[in-house]
Amino acid sequence: MTTDTDTQLQPFRQQVEQWMRQFQQWLYTELQTTDGGATFAADLWQHHSGGGGESRVIQNGRILEKGGVNFSAVWGQMDERAAQHLLMPDPRYFATGVSVVQHPRSPRVPISHMNVRYFEAGNGEAWFGGGLDLTPIYVDEQQARWFHGQIEQVCQRHHPSYYPRFKDWADEYFFLPHRQETRGVGGIFFDRLVVGKDGSREELFAFIQDVGEVYGRTYCELMRRNAELPYGEAEVAWQMQRRARYAEFNLAFDRGTKFGLETGGRTESILMSLPPRCEWHYNVQPAPGSAEAQTQQWLKKGVNWAENSPNSLD
Repeated sequence: MTTDTDTQLQPFRQQVEQWMRQFQQWLYTELQTTDGGATFAADLWQHHSGGGGESRVIQNGRILEKGGVNFSAVWGQMDERAAQHLLMPDPRYFATGVSVVQHPRSPRVPISHMNVRYFEAGNGEAWFGGGLDLTPIYVDEQQARWFHGQIEQVCQRHHPSYYPRFKDWADEYFFLPHRQETRGVGGIFFDRLVVGKDGSREELFAFIQDVGEVYGRTYCELMRRNAELPYGEAEVAWQMQRRARYAEFNLAFDRGTKFGLETGGRTESILMSLPPRCEWHYNVQPAPGSAEAQTQQWLKKGVNWAENSPNSLD
């Protein structure tokens, strides 16, 4: 049965879904052009309860060893456990979003993640979520500060509290408690920005659009800047260790992974975020004073990355 709330939400729902589709196409085209060695292949899939998505995956590129830009728009009724986890008194839902993870070939190019999403619960409540973060194999302080500075500028255009609030949220979220280290240099993370409570539909929608744009612009620049830097076997060995940490987070803590698996999403698309290769070796400790040890020292909460951030990398 269609309710008055359903009828009211549908035009906006369609607007957000259409933008998500267009954003996916824009982003994978930008990444593909920057890579210059492979294309993002399409994989269309259907969800068992309604809707579906399109996964766009690149493999064995010039810069990107593996990456994905995935779109989905799904609806239906959650099982009781998933609905309770999301604090939903009514298990009916609609969800659309774009989820992105890129695993570069070179250890000099950071791993990156971004997602933007829109969710409607069966009781009429609607909210946005998302975030973006950077996981360098070797932390380049100037580039990390520039990345955060670009994000801070976007956040300031929408609300003065957004960057400090969402940066702290990212520090808490992108954290491996069993390792006592952050996944990388962070970024921003925000969940359940409720329409009406945290802003109008239009205001919150404009914010996630800007989040998507700043990700595409900054990450393509970092790809171009770092792809040709030299590296050897020692750097690749460290890359395999850091990729393993990334896999640990995504399998044990990532909410998107859990949501996708619990709601019966396409497994290949959900696990696209995992690196193509990684290694676990027992009790690896970087040599004191090494570049690896210096990177390890940055992997902590509370770093004021936006302080003294350059306007450009030139």
